[in-house]
Amino acid sequence: MNHFYAWLGIFLIVVTSTTGDCLLASAMKRSGDLDEMRKRRGLLATSLHVVKSPYLLSGIAFMALSFFSLLFALSWGDVSMVGPASASLTFVANAFAAKMFLHEKVDRRRWTAAVLVAGGVFLLAG
Repeated sequence: MNHFYAWLGIFLIVVTSTTGDCLLASAMKRSGDLDEMRKRRGLLATSLHVVKSPYLLSGIAFMALSFFSLLFALSWGDVSMVGPASASLTFVANAFAAKMFLHEKVDRRRWTAAVLVAGGVFLLAG
C-alpha cells in the first residue's frame, strides 16, 4: 500500500509542479518587458503589477502544493525513487504542457530527451 501512496505522491508532484510552471510562465509572458515598464512607471508600480497578477499568485500556490506533495511522497517512498521519478516525469510533463497550453515550439531534441527520460523512469520503477 505504501508503494501506491508513493506513486500517488509522485503523480501529485508532477501535476502541481507542471501547473505551477505553466502559470508562472504565463504570468511572465503577460507582464511583458518589465525593464521597459520600470522605466515608464517606476520600480514600485512595476513590482505591484507583477505581484498582483492572478497567474503569478496561482503559480506560487501550485508550487507550494508541489512541495507538500513531495513531502507526502517522501513519507511513503524511498528518496532514491521519489526524487528521480518526480523530477524526470515533471520534465516530460513540462514538454507536453509547453506545447499544448503555452503554444511553444518544442523541438525534436527535447521530445527525444523526454522519451529517454520516460524510459529511464520505467527502468527505475521496475
